[in-house]
Amino acid sequence: MKNVSKLLFLLIGTALIFGSCKSGKNDRSSSTGWKYNDQKWGGFEKLNYEGQVTGPNLVLIQGGTFTMGVTEEDVAAEWNNVPRRVTVSSFYMDETEVTNIDYREYLYWISNTFGESYPEVYAKALPDTLVWREELAYNEPYVETYFRYPAYDNYPVVGVNWVQANEFCKWRTDRVNEMILIERGILNNNNDQKDSDNFNTESYLTGQYQGSVKKNLKDMKTGGDRPVKFEDGILLPAYRLPTEAEWEYAALGLIGNQPSEKDEVITDRKIYPWDGNTVRYQKRNKYQGEILANFKRSAGDYMGMAGKLNDAASITCDVRKFLPNDYGLYNMAGNVNEWTLDLYRPLTSTTLRDHEDQDLNPYRGNKFQTKVLDENGKPVEKDSLGRLVYRPVTDEEAVVRDNYKKGEVYNYLDGDSTSAAVYEYGKTTLVSDKARVIKGGSWADRAYWLSPGARRFKEEDKSDRTLGFRCAMTRTGGPAGNDDSAGNKFKAKKQKVQRKYK
Repeated sequence: MKNVSKLLFLLIGTALIFGSCKSGKNDRSSSTGWKYNDQKWGGFEKLNYEGQVTGPNLVLIQGGTFTMGVTEEDVAAEWNNVPRRVTVSSFYMDETEVTNIDYREYLYWISNTFGESYPEVYAKALPDTLVWREELAYNEPYVETYFRYPAYDNYPVVGVNWVQANEFCKWRTDRVNEMILIERGILNNNNDQKDSDNFNTESYLTGQYQGSVKKNLKDMKTGGDRPVKFEDGILLPAYRLPTEAEWEYAALGLIGNQPSEKDEVITDRKIYPWDGNTVRYQKRNKYQGEILANFKRSAGDYMGMAGKLNDAASITCDVRKFLPNDYGLYNMAGNVNEWTLDLYRPLTSTTLRDHEDQDLNPYRGNKFQTKVLDENGKPVEKDSLGRLVYRPVTDEEAVVRDNYKKGEVYNYLDGDSTSAAVYEYGKTTLVSDKARVIKGGSWADRAYWLSPGARRFKEEDKSDRTLGFRCAMTRTGGPAGNDDSAGNKFKAKKQKVQRKYK
C-alpha cells in the first residue's frame, strides 16, 4: 500500500507540476493589458496552477462546520469542552500515526547531517524508551525492543514529547520538498549534506541554500534560469501537528453521515470515530461483535482471552490495524493518544462571551514570530543548523495592530488580566504554559477516552508510552480538492473499505 501511495503521489505531482507551466504568451493582465510570461513585456509570470499536491501519507480532510465538544457524558464534570459550533478549513492529515521506522529514518538523517559537529541535536531527538518502565510490572523488554526491533517497525512511536514531534514535522517538510525538487529535475540528490549546508525549504527560497543544481526553471524576466520561488506553487506548505479542532473534526469523520452531497445535513452525531454507540462492529456478518479499536476494555483486560482475543494487542498495534474512519484515517481512537498543537486551557475561544469571531479555525497557543532582518530588509544569515532566524513579536510591535495586541496570547481571556482565572502551576493547578492538549485515548485507556471530544493535557517536554502523534498540513486554495469532488471520493473509499468487512 505504501508503494502504491508513493507511486500515486509521484504521478499526481508530475501532472500538477507540468500542469503548472506558465500561461500562454497571449494571456494579458485584466488590470493593465500587459502580457504575462513575456520578456518583452517585463516578464511578469502567471501560472496555470492546478492545485496542491497531496504529500506522502496525507489524506485531504474537507473542512466544514461541526459541533465541537464532548459527545459522551462528562463523567469527570470538568466542563472543559462544552459543545459549540465552529468551522474548520480544509487541511491534510496523516492516514496513520507516525511509526517507529519513520522516526528512526529521522534520527538516521540527523546523525548523518549533524552527528559529527552537533551530537546534542541527535541526543535531543531520541525518544525516551524508559517510558516503558513501571514499578510493579515487567516491561523491561520493551525498553530495548519496542523502538528498535523490526517487529515493531509499523507500530506508533512513543516516548516522543511535543517539542520533539514539532521538530520531526520541520524535518519532514524539508525532506518532502527536497524530494519534489529532485523528482522535478531541479536538484540532484545530495546525500552528503552536513551542518548548515543542508536543504531547508525557507533557506532555499531566500537564496541561502543552493544545493547541487541539475536544471533550474526558466526566468521569464531575463531569459536565463532561476531557482524555484514560493510563487511557483511547487513546494508544499509545512508539515505540522494538527490543531485540537482539526484533530477532533477529522476523528469524527462526519462526512460519512451525510446522505448526499446535495444535502446540507448530518444524519447523526457520532460518539466515536465510527457509527453507533458501542465499541464493537454491529453489522450482521462474521465481524459482528469485533472490537473496533485498541483500548483497555476493563480492569486487567488489555486484549481479551487466548483463543478469542478482542483487540489482539496488549500494548500498541500496527498503525493500519482496525477499520479506518470515513476520512480514511486509522486509529483515531485507541492505540496511542496523540499530541495536538494547542495549548491547554479549561475554557475555549468559542465559549467566551462576546467572542463569536473566534469560531473559525479555533486554536490557543499563538506566540507570534517574525524573521530577523538585516539593514536591507533581507533575512540574516541562517543558523548553524541551516534554518532562518526568527524572533518573538514584541508587545510594542503588536499594540499598534487592530487584530491583535500582544506577541504571546497564551492566556488570552483565560489567565490574563481581563479574566478571573489564574494558573499558578504547582500551587493551585497543574495547568501551565507548557500544557498541550492530547486526544484519542490509548491502548491503556477505557472507552470513555476514545470519544473525539474528550481532552486531556500533558507538559510539552514530557512523554509517555501511551502517547504518539501524526502530522497535518494546511490546504491552500479551494476546500474540496483539485477536482472539486472530495465528498464523492470519501464516500467511494468508505464503501470500498466496508465491502472488505461484509
